Amino acid sequence: MGNNCVGSRVSRDGFFQSISNSVFWYRSSDNMDGHRGISDRSTSVSTDREAPLSVQDKPPIHVMIVKEEPKMEQVTKQKEDTKAMGQATRVVEIKLPQPSRQKEDVKPAVPARPKKSLHVKKPSSTRLMADSVLRTKTGHLKEYYKLGRKLGHGQFGTTFLCVEKATGKEYACKSIAQRKLLTKDDVEDVRREIEIMHHLAGHSNVISIKGAYEDSVAVHMVMELCTGGELFDRIVKRGHYTERKAAQLARTIVGVVEACHSLGVMHRDLKPENFLFINEQEDSPLKTIDFGLSIFFKPGETFSDVVGSPYYVAPEVLRKNYGPEADVWSAGVILYILLSGVPPFWGESEEEIFEEVLHGDLDFSSDPWPKITASAKDLVRRMLIRNPKKRITAHQVLCHPWIQVDGVAPDKPLDSAVLSRLKQFSAMNKFKKMALRVSLCGFGILVKHTSVDLMLIINSCGPYKEFLVDLHHSY
Repeated sequence: MGNNCVGSRVSRDGFFQSISNSVFWYRSSDNMDGHRGISDRSTSVSTDREAPLSVQDKPPIHVMIVKEEPKMEQVTKQKEDTKAMGQATRVVEIKLPQPSRQKEDVKPAVPARPKKSLHVKKPSSTRLMADSVLRTKTGHLKEYYKLGRKLGHGQFGTTFLCVEKATGKEYACKSIAQRKLLTKDDVEDVRREIEIMHHLAGHSNVISIKGAYEDSVAVHMVMELCTGGELFDRIVKRGHYTERKAAQLARTIVGVVEACHSLGVMHRDLKPENFLFINEQEDSPLKTIDFGLSIFFKPGETFSDVVGSPYYVAPEVLRKNYGPEADVWSAGVILYILLSGVPPFWGESEEEIFEEVLHGDLDFSSDPWPKITASAKDLVRRMLIRNPKKRITAHQVLCHPWIQVDGVAPDKPLDSAVLSRLKQFSAMNKFKKMALRVSLCGFGILVKHTSVDLMLIINSCGPYKEFLVDLHHSY
């Protein structure tokens, strides 16, 4: 899912085992004491072997229950009294365990841990479906697909390559861990993401969903596989780049926005990383992915939750009062970068970026803007008006002469500095993601600037070294 703008455990079995051992020892001690007391006393009792067996000339045995453990003086006196009576009475003492007299030493008896029943009543399927994320029974993912290598990782989900067993066709599987769905809102976000993808199914530039599955570990979404790379990477790789190509890409992006809005969906996280090419071919279609922050809306409805990505978030989102116009702003930021290689609002921290988004001026004087057509700059200005009520709509963007098919956008190459800046900006974003994900191999260092010391850190990063070196060399 998208990024928002803006860790000694005692074994439960071990605990109960210690209690069970205490109870077992307590009971064993009682039995041993009781048995030992009876045994000791029985050895001291004398029997008259000369008496006839058929005549009972002895009085019945008198059993005394001693509630308190007698002191040594009392035991000696009792034995002397017994002898004085000519052993007319035989005494058998039964010792009972005595509770402590001090209130603070009294401990409640702990019952033995009950044995688990072998016959466990299973919850009904109705309740299981009510507790599940998808609210319906699904087959197990691994019954139909074989999971492969990891393709990507986001805040909530991890994407894997998967192969359909029946056909051998490759797909992308986004798995969202159940343990990360901590609140009802988290669960609703996943449900809504799947619902929106089905709602937008059929659009040529929206990633298609094959199916959704759920188990005790995760919710899995099987989707169309994109192997052509990210938007900026593709531009840099191709090398040749013109205003007309930028207009073509912008037309695809805004076309998705217009389709979403016409169906009552706001994406809320438009950024270059969320646009992927299906394959490596020159005419490969561009697909919009990641609808994790998307939401349904009604005409005139506004929202207040701050979501999105720093460079692309609209000012009204930061003011917590926005509608679908925020998507047009984000698309305008992408267009600005497509034409110049840098974002329109820049800062060394999120706070600085947000301040620029709210109050900064658009720069059309620095290179390469003097060489960009006036029509292109006019469209960018209209898309980046801070007042959402005055901002151009997605439909109006598609009607602008610069963005239309066979429009006024020239087919001449842009300044080579644009490609260089695009490469640097894309590499910087990837480096930031990797740095946040691995915390630079556990050092807890957040790198804000590249410097000569960066290579010292990279060389200590084990399996991530090669990847980070490539990013470092791209600067």
